[in-house]
Order: sequence, then structure tokens, then C-alpha cells
Amino acid sequence: MVGLMRKILIFLVMVISLSASCKKEEGIGGTSSVTGKVIIRQYNGNFTQLIEQYYAPDEDVFIVYGDETVYGDKVSTNYDGTYKFEFLREGNYTVFAYSEDSAHYPTQHIIPIIKHVKISGKKQTVEADDIIILK
Repeated sequence: MVGLMRKILIFLVMVISLSASCKKEEGIGGTSSVTGKVIIRQYNGNFTQLIEQYYAPDEDVFIVYGDETVYGDKVSTNYDGTYKFEFLREGNYTVFAYSEDSAHYPTQHIIPIIKHVKISGKKQTVEADDIIILK
């Protein structure tokens, strides 16, 4: 009986040690979120005059987990330009949306407008800086 209890105790210590030593990477599986807004600055055809500025409805926003090389998730903005990525773990994230590039007019180049955020605790809602895109 003592031998069995000793084996169970050793097994439990090993399981606890292994689970404590595993660092969870950035990504899905947590209790935090990243939120923000996308703003459109609409210019005339050659980007010399700002026509209007407004919060962007139905615009795609992407998130990259940690040092990954591809995006991990994509959401669309709400009618008021807001987006939200939920169920994230602690760590570093990159959010971005695509914008026209006024520096390469008249050819149409698309560039990412990137914002970096850090989640440092559980049950956090981190607000990213506004993503301003040109159209």
C-alpha cells in the first residue's frame, strides 16, 4: 500500500512539474481580448485632397500571434469601425489592416497598417491605437 501511494505521489509531482514548465504561446485559449477601431481617410484620385474621414464598416482586420509569420485570425469591423479579437493568452500581438499607398500613386499598391499590442494579464481588454487606412 505504501509503495502504491509513493508511485501515485511521484506521478502527481511529475504531472504538475510538466504542466508548470510548459509556457503557453500567444494565441487562442485565454481570457483576454484586443479591440480597436479602423478609420478610413478618403482622398481624391491622386491623394491630394482629403474628401472625408469616417469609421470603417466591414473592413478586414488581421491578428498575428507572437512571432508567427502569417496571421492567426481575421475579423471584420462593425458598422462603427470597431473590431475585437477574443479568447487570447498573455503575450505580444500584431494587428493590421490593408490600406492604399499614397506614396506609389498612380499605381495602386496595398500596404499593411500595423499596430503592436501586449497582453500582460488574464481577463484584460487591450485597446490598440486606431488603424488609419487610405482609400
